Amino acid sequence: MLGFEAVEGWSSDFVPGSPDLPAIVTTLNRVAEIALPGVAQAWAETRWNRFATDEQEAALFAGEALLHTDINPSNLMIGNSATWAVDWSWPTRGAAFIDPACLVLQLIAAGHTAESAESWAARCPAWSNADPHAIDAFVRASLRMYETFAERRPEAGWLTAMTDAAQSWAAHRRPAEA
Repeated sequence: MLGFEAVEGWSSDFVPGSPDLPAIVTTLNRVAEIALPGVAQAWAETRWNRFATDEQEAALFAGEALLHTDINPSNLMIGNSATWAVDWSWPTRGAAFIDPACLVLQLIAAGHTAESAESWAARCPAWSNADPHAIDAFVRASLRMYETFAERRPEAGWLTAMTDAAQSWAAHRRPAEA
């Protein structure tokens, strides 16, 4: 199903110090409140689980949340009085922390440190309530995913940027794995 609405706004800005960041987090929290529709009950998370090291790690990405999964500046529009999550073309059923985790990767790619990016995600209950081991597994799976995609498409600069962001985040999370 396609739905259209004309809105007056602009793509959000993920750079450090952006005035859009609070609205971005608020929008992710609103998305997290949307109940999983009946049609999605049979969906399984398949984007990151194939990059998990084993079934046990992949199980950490499963859940009952309806996820956007394509969190990026173009998909969160800011207006004078509202913010919209748009281009919801990859809806997924999975662990609720995944959308805030996708935000972390995008924030790092936009110039945030991993610590700063995680501090924004910490404003999302789905992140704050997540098992840190599940987040660590997601970081590793995301790194493997972006490395694979960047290898296949070396001309795609955005994939290189996402790989670099995932590497930075993985390096930051390693102490938490010990």
